[in-house]
Amino acid sequence: MSNPPTGSAAPQPPGPARTSAPTAERTGPAGFPGPRTGVLAQAAPASSEAAPRRKAWREGLDRLRTGATTEPGRLRVIGAVLAVLVLVFGAVTAWQVTERATAADSVKDRSQPLSANAADIYRSLADADATAAGGFLADGHEPREVRRRYERDIGRASDLLVKAGAHTSGSQEARVQIAKLNHQLPFYTGYIESARANNRQGLPLGGAYLRYASETMRGELLPAASRLYETETARLGSDYGDAKSWPWAATGVGLLTLGALGWAQRRDYRRTNRVFNQGLLAATAASTVVLLWLVVGHSLARAGLNESSTHGARSLQVLNEARIGTLQARGDENLTLVARGAKLTPDGDDAYEVSFKAGMRRLVGSGTDGAAAEDSLLDRAKDLADDTKGSAPVAKALKDVREWQRRHADARATDDSGDYEHALPKVIGAKDSTGECFDRVDQELADAVGHEQNEFNRAAGDGRGALEWMAAGAVVLAVLGAAGTVLGIGRRLSEYR
Repeated sequence: MSNPPTGSAAPQPPGPARTSAPTAERTGPAGFPGPRTGVLAQAAPASSEAAPRRKAWREGLDRLRTGATTEPGRLRVIGAVLAVLVLVFGAVTAWQVTERATAADSVKDRSQPLSANAADIYRSLADADATAAGGFLADGHEPREVRRRYERDIGRASDLLVKAGAHTSGSQEARVQIAKLNHQLPFYTGYIESARANNRQGLPLGGAYLRYASETMRGELLPAASRLYETETARLGSDYGDAKSWPWAATGVGLLTLGALGWAQRRDYRRTNRVFNQGLLAATAASTVVLLWLVVGHSLARAGLNESSTHGARSLQVLNEARIGTLQARGDENLTLVARGAKLTPDGDDAYEVSFKAGMRRLVGSGTDGAAAEDSLLDRAKDLADDTKGSAPVAKALKDVREWQRRHADARATDDSGDYEHALPKVIGAKDSTGECFDRVDQELADAVGHEQNEFNRAAGDGRGALEWMAAGAVVLAVLGAAGTVLGIGRRLSEYR
């Protein structure tokens, strides 16, 4: 009988291999338990599963970092940065040019017309008041032309208020003044009609109604019209500032882009000994054109806007103030004869006569009791005119205002002597009267305003035209420049394949 070989293990039955019990332990030194072998066997798979869980962005960053250590990788990074810089330059240029073009459009088409309309509202109201007082002096026989002039003034003021209300949605102060004018104007016209009706009947109450109407005009309507004019003029100045402000952001990004493109081409030359990279050279040319277009175009726009401001808007502002001053002086002159001393200053002088003299000092100055002549409105308007077509009407107005003063002094002397009947035709007569001087001055100033308005439109249009197509051109050139950058870098990358 044969015995199984000694020292050999008994054969295992077929089946899955058995693993060690998870609680098996090894005996450590001094009888302390050692590490569990079963735990080690299970911990290994857990550590191997952590690798796939690394975040994708970290792996991408590692690939970029690894790629940047090679020349192709560095070229890709440089190309991407240059393309982004060129596109950003084009976008910033388009943004800033669009802002300034919008402000220039506002100067030409919104702010200045609104300022001029506000001045016309003031002028129409002041002329209506002066005309109504002149018609009252006709003692019930108001000329038809005087009546029509008054109605035209009121109608024009009403139409301009509607237009101003439709275009001043962004100004709370302007809306407040327009609402006040619309509210008070019917009261004024009502007082004038009451004064006219009583005057036709020969009732002295008509003079009281006229004075009350004039006080409403001077205390409510004209101050509101003046504040409206100041508000619109301030908006015009703000739009001028926005349109003329230098595009520093676009200029800075443009210089940075050109510097980066120059550095990239120098680097390419030093590493390859090639003088030009056509793609980078095209990108540099496109960026240079955008920067030069920006600098030259904006400089021309500023020059045009400065001219429109100095010899257009500012001149118009002074001329409008002069026209308003002549209208107020004419109204004071007429009311002096209507009130006949009914309204006095604290010093006991006729209030309307004092106001007339103050208005004349503002118009032509006075070397004795007022400002120097060079500080007067008409002298300033003459200095601001840049050609004879603008200065000649103002020079005539200066001459006629001084003649007006002389005739007014003669009429006042006649009235103060008690001869009202002979003083009246010297003020409202058709010939050799102060009214004749006033009509000439008003027409001459209107001619000067028309000329300066044309000068403003021309200069503002030239300034706005300098910005035409610049925003679109900057975007197109930037896209072409970025494409040139990509092609130029791509040409170098192809050499490594």
